Amino acid sequence: MKHRLQQLRNFIQYDLWRQPQIATHDPKKRIGYRVLQTIILVVRGFKDKALNVRANSLSFSLLFAFVPMVAGVFAIARGFGFEELLKDRLSTSFLAEANIVPIVMEWVERYLETARGGVFLGIGLVVLIWAVYAFFNMLELSFNNIWNVKQSRSFGRRLTNYMVVLLLVPILIILTSGISIFLNSTAALSPVMQAIEPIRRVLLRLVPFVVSAAVFTWIFSAIPNTKVRFVSAVIPGIIMGVLFQVVQMFSVYLVMAFTRMSVVYGAFSAIPLILIWLHITCWLLLVGAQLAFAIQNNDMFAYERDLESMSRRYKDYVMLYLLSVIVRRFEQGEQPETAQEMAAANQLPIRLVQQLLSRLEETNIVRRVLSEQEEDPAFVPAMDTHQITVEKVLGRVAAHGTEAFLQHTPPQMHAFWKRYLQMCEANTSDNILVSDL
Repeated sequence: MKHRLQQLRNFIQYDLWRQPQIATHDPKKRIGYRVLQTIILVVRGFKDKALNVRANSLSFSLLFAFVPMVAGVFAIARGFGFEELLKDRLSTSFLAEANIVPIVMEWVERYLETARGGVFLGIGLVVLIWAVYAFFNMLELSFNNIWNVKQSRSFGRRLTNYMVVLLLVPILIILTSGISIFLNSTAALSPVMQAIEPIRRVLLRLVPFVVSAAVFTWIFSAIPNTKVRFVSAVIPGIIMGVLFQVVQMFSVYLVMAFTRMSVVYGAFSAIPLILIWLHITCWLLLVGAQLAFAIQNNDMFAYERDLESMSRRYKDYVMLYLLSVIVRRFEQGEQPETAQEMAAANQLPIRLVQQLLSRLEETNIVRRVLSEQEEDPAFVPAMDTHQITVEKVLGRVAAHGTEAFLQHTPPQMHAFWKRYLQMCEANTSDNILVSDL
């Protein structure tokens, strides 16, 4: 039994990733391997304690932006004359189960009335934009962390993408409300719709799920500052959209658990309910992003477990090889490759490739370029290729970072540092004993 458990552990940690060719000739095995790899990658993400920390931070940020965002959505809907449709849709949400809708609407009305008057018009608009920007900026940073992307979009592009949400939400709600009204109205008038009554009821129940799936899919594909394939975004979008609706369906049990709190705290009992709902929503967003990353990159995670014990020499070898590929393609006038393309072409773990390319970029040996066709940046040399020597690359990488920052070191340690620098410059380390340094 112990031997079998050890075999299973070795299979999950190593064989599943090192021998993907086992299942290449069998479609069923290949799909099974990919599903198992995706599940394992998501579980690894759950073990990261930073996931819950980011979910808590997002919940706090979303709580601050909740009223301004809802107020902005209602202001847009009111401008188009669809405010009542929005209120009807809100009355069928989780907030209605807890009798929070009147409280939220009171907050929204006060916010809009205050924002209309005098000097506060400009201040209210700034607060609205900043609250929305702060939440989605934190969401983008969390997604970029999951996707191993260190560079964010420009301020203008981020602000444009984030404000699209305020327009997208009321439009989707209006469209779904219109579909529901159409199905209900035609059911009473059309004999055909009356004949297919069960199908109509199923369609009415599916509309919220479809809308939630569409919103989550858009978030998973548009928010990260990298190219996300449609399949990688739509699968977690559907799963998280369904889970989001299921959470709302079972919210009545949560409301019953907090019924006694309303007697003691009154209107303040809505606060923990909103916090729990917001936290679950943020958790679904982060889990969905982790799933999207796993789906798109599970075939590039070979030897992922070996990276923890990877020697410095072997890591330098891979870094120099990637740099040689970049230099050779540049000198031959070929199209520069992205990190994803280099990882796929050389069967390397994507995390290792991104880590090494970031190190080369930080030392000004390579730089990013963004083509019109690709959203992911490609990499080209940042200096004259005839000056990129192995010694210069390894020297820059070794010296990158802060040095000589220790205070009150003994004189012999300071002298040792000077002799060490002289040895590195003279490249005579093979002739000097450590005891003589």
